[in-house]
Amino acid sequence: MKRISLLGAALLFCTSLFAQFGQMGAPVISPEIDGTTVTVRFSAPKARTVQVSGSFCPVQKIEYQGNTYEMQRPVDLVQNAQGVWEATIENVAPDFHTYTFVVDGVTVLDPKNLQTARDGERVTNILIVEGEKSHEFLPITEKKGTLAKVWYPSPAYGEGIERRMYVYTPYGYNPMEKTKYPVLYLQHGGGGDEDAWTSLGRACEILDNLIAEGKAEPMIVVMPNANPHQIASPDVAAALPTESHMQRGFDDPSFYSGGAYVQSLVEDIVPYIESHYRVIKKKEGRAIAGLSMGGVYTLDCTAKYPEVFDYIGVLSMGFTEQQDAKGMLKPIQDDGYKLYWIGCGESDMAYANTERLLAALDALGMEYTNFDKVGGHTWDTWRICLKEFAPLLFKK
Repeated sequence: MKRISLLGAALLFCTSLFAQFGQMGAPVISPEIDGTTVTVRFSAPKARTVQVSGSFCPVQKIEYQGNTYEMQRPVDLVQNAQGVWEATIENVAPDFHTYTFVVDGVTVLDPKNLQTARDGERVTNILIVEGEKSHEFLPITEKKGTLAKVWYPSPAYGEGIERRMYVYTPYGYNPMEKTKYPVLYLQHGGGGDEDAWTSLGRACEILDNLIAEGKAEPMIVVMPNANPHQIASPDVAAALPTESHMQRGFDDPSFYSGGAYVQSLVEDIVPYIESHYRVIKKKEGRAIAGLSMGGVYTLDCTAKYPEVFDYIGVLSMGFTEQQDAKGMLKPIQDDGYKLYWIGCGESDMAYANTERLLAALDALGMEYTNFDKVGGHTWDTWRICLKEFAPLLFKK
């Protein structure tokens, strides 16, 4: 009888708990996507307010220091009798979206959505509204490439130091075969790490789709941790005992040289890849690109090592007024290159820097491709840039 009583008490407790969190009756489903309509739900019977903040929320314009910016406006959820909060947003653009809930002023994840992405120390839920724009962001069912998380020795940082990078190999790559592949070295921006291009940038899905459709050449993509003060993302390893670029500030000239990172990229990472993977060990088989901070390091790296990369991509970045733009571009012009690609829209906060880059290229008579059909300084811009840039690489 005592066992039965304990069992009954446990059942009563579970029934009460499930009722409190809205699990009795119809299950809580979130997010629910119907075409371009997104419904999100959150069970919190005792909450006073619940909002959803995400890239699919309505846009509002705000004024700040004399400038006008567009930002998503959080949407209020409405509570039903079961304590479940709900909001429906219509006409959501087909795209890769991120969102979080704000419950009584506290930002929390959607417990019903296990799909998340991390940007530095910030974690958000993700969802994809299908459509023409988001097609390449969806995983394919066949002919998928492989992603490896690789630790490599980095003498540029000191004796015994190992750092981490992500390496994407395309479908069909076999280390035992003779086929050699070109390599794109792809760098993240400030606040990100080696995980950024695969989680928020959808690099693997974009490359899988482009290669499967014959739009891009099969290539290996190397995504290092470009933070000069890190050996790996903060969820894996502690920072090195050096100041970060955020601590130094963007006005510090040393930030633009990338510290030990730029040296490590050319002297540690490239040799490691070329000794461990079947790759083309020539300039014509190497490309480099980076967004924002990664664009800064792309500019510095190609100026210091113009003989290494034949394909260059600068996303949401350019030169400051203090930099010698023509002086940094001249070594590239002298050594030669096959593609210089710039991706930045007029609403991007780095657009003034990009204009200086374009002006310097024009002044030197250097050929380039300028892609400005993108929005602001966001992952939406950089995913589109990768979709446009990758098909131009390594064409025979």
